[in-house]
Amino acid sequence: MKLLRVGDLDRCIGCYSCMLACARIIFKSHSIIKTAIRVRTRGGLQSKWGVDVCRGCLDAPCTEPCTTGALLPRPGGGIIFKKSKCTKCHACLAACVLHVIYADDEGYPILCIQCGNCARFCPQEVLWVEEVKGV
Repeated sequence: MKLLRVGDLDRCIGCYSCMLACARIIFKSHSIIKTAIRVRTRGGLQSKWGVDVCRGCLDAPCTEPCTTGALLPRPGGGIIFKKSKCTKCHACLAACVLHVIYADDEGYPILCIQCGNCARFCPQEVLWVEEVKGV
């Protein structure tokens, strides 16, 4: 099992390559709004970058309020999403402790599936995929 990891944010240059890769490959979109990873400025005089993305919680609290089985905990961390079972109730958005689940224009959740495509396109190697031991 693999999980996405975020490293030294001082290396991030805010190129949005990770966001565009996620939007293009996973969501078949060219919009940086339809992506499970968000790169943003943290503000202030130095304007450093921040990365908002699922960290692959082991017990994934976002799955608890889902009564339809659309969102299930993935062994080793993260989630499994079954769009066909989703009722667009948005309970998972409210339950995410990191607030990294978004809704698309149809009301379906946009969430990270730990595929690692964003890491493949990160030129600064701020993102990477790590093998989880013991799973």
